[in-house]
Amino acid sequence: MIKNLGIGTGRRKTSVARVYVREGSGKVTINGKELTVYFPQGEHVQMVRQPLMVTACDNKYDVLINVYGGGNNGQAGACRHGLARALCQVDHTNYASLRNNGYLTRDPRMVERKKYGRPGARRRFQFSKR
Repeated sequence: MIKNLGIGTGRRKTSVARVYVREGSGKVTINGKELTVYFPQGEHVQMVRQPLMVTACDNKYDVLINVYGGGNNGQAGACRHGLARALCQVDHTNYASLRNNGYLTRDPRMVERKKYGRPGARRRFQFSKR
């Protein structure tokens, strides 16, 4: 039986990530795929691994992530947030370094809703004087 050491929920824009940290060798799996396969861009791979690098846990734990909603950037941010929360559960001494780097703070920026009578959230139709 596989035991989860820490569980964390991460959110960013409209993405939600459920993160499970287990004993292992540093393998990161997202939605059943390897990290570099799921996020082909290097910056997203780097973003997801940041909490592991800061806490020096890159080769200690296996990470299993289920993520849905949003796009690549939002999903990578959600994975980072969830992983940071899960690592805090595993070892509370990680809290200070994760907090100082801003990985435990949920980024509140969302897309503004479209208002009626407008083509977008704030854009107005072209004004014609005559």
